[in-house]
Amino acid sequence: MRTRGSLLLVLALLLAGCAGCSGGGGSDTGPITLRFQSLAWQEESVETNKQLVKEWNATHPEVRVEYVQGSWDSVHDQLLTSFEGGEAPDVIHDASDDLADFAHGGYLADLTDLLPERLRSDIPQRSWETTTFGDGVYGVPFLQEPRVLVANATWLAESGVRVPTPERPWSWAEFRRITEQLSGDGRYGVAWPLKDPVSATLNLSLSAGGQLFHRGPDGKVTVRFGAGDEVVPRTVHDQVGEDRSAPGSLLGSGGSDTLPGFFAGKYAMVPLGFSYRQQIVQQAPKGFDWQVLPAPAGAEGLTQGVSPQTLSVAEDSPHQQEAAAFIDFLLRPPHMVRLALGDWMLPTGTTALADPALHSTEHDWAVGTALAAHLRPAPAQSVRGYPEWKDKVATPAFQEYYSGAIGLDELRDRLEDDGNLVLARYQR
Repeated sequence: MRTRGSLLLVLALLLAGCAGCSGGGGSDTGPITLRFQSLAWQEESVETNKQLVKEWNATHPEVRVEYVQGSWDSVHDQLLTSFEGGEAPDVIHDASDDLADFAHGGYLADLTDLLPERLRSDIPQRSWETTTFGDGVYGVPFLQEPRVLVANATWLAESGVRVPTPERPWSWAEFRRITEQLSGDGRYGVAWPLKDPVSATLNLSLSAGGQLFHRGPDGKVTVRFGAGDEVVPRTVHDQVGEDRSAPGSLLGSGGSDTLPGFFAGKYAMVPLGFSYRQQIVQQAPKGFDWQVLPAPAGAEGLTQGVSPQTLSVAEDSPHQQEAAAFIDFLLRPPHMVRLALGDWMLPTGTTALADPALHSTEHDWAVGTALAAHLRPAPAQSVRGYPEWKDKVATPAFQEYYSGAIGLDELRDRLEDDGNLVLARYQR
């Protein structure tokens, strides 16, 4: 009886150990399950992502993908917690400027040998630079958007000002003069929503030759606030404080917060990401005529920085090849076009970007695609410690400068002196 009891106990333990064999991780007796955390939030975009997951699952019974909804508002801290707890999703949707610390921390898989040549060659090298850290590639950049000026077309036409095009944009000086010309009687030429002043300022400053972050021969990064870095913040500061062509009350607002006033005729223009066109189409009152204009140009023309949306694979995922295959499926050119249309953004892939649907004059898609060739990696792209520098040093410094609480010299000192102390901790 003792022998029989021992055999039963061993059998029970074996059965218990195999109880999850056909579950999450998969085995010979069941499909693999990948968790895909998406940050899509607009209804159209969420539906497109879920539909593509459904199409994958219908044609890949051996590898099932589970859609997990994430949020841009908390993604960095949420991912850090999941990485450290061993609970990270297999496929991770994020932005390229959030990847540096995760890549250097060993949380993301190097995709260099996992991605097919089709995908590697279709996306330009300048986009791959946003997800390359050291010798590894830690994400696939797939959606991007330029910052543009969304303008009240009727107001501009009645004023008689020259309307810029991608071929003949305004200079930053001309932009300032025109916003002053459009202002008066309680109305403003421009409204700057700078709830996140750092990325907007740094990315637009590339047009004026600004760089801010400089990497030395030893690989270490230092902050230097030069003449090119001054152009954009000085323009905003002077529009608010001297010309009264921009309301200071909106400097801490998000882009969506400016739309009611824009529709009501309080502001002639609002600098926004290209994807805001969807909200404008949905919310604009009947008969409101608007148009998309290129952001002002500087010494470097229309160049501006971007941090593309990315897809990465967790280093701890036991199914990295399958996860990379799913990313390749999501980013086939027709699928990339669907994702771009769903998010009202531009695809990074050259084949998708050539699709006629993205060159339509309706909703000024053609203006955005004309700017795609001028997009470059955001200055902060590969800087370790950028999130801390941004939150603790740069954001409060820019906010105080734009509000008039500090001058340009103090802004420079804080960005350089305090900023370099923060970055130094990440470069030892």
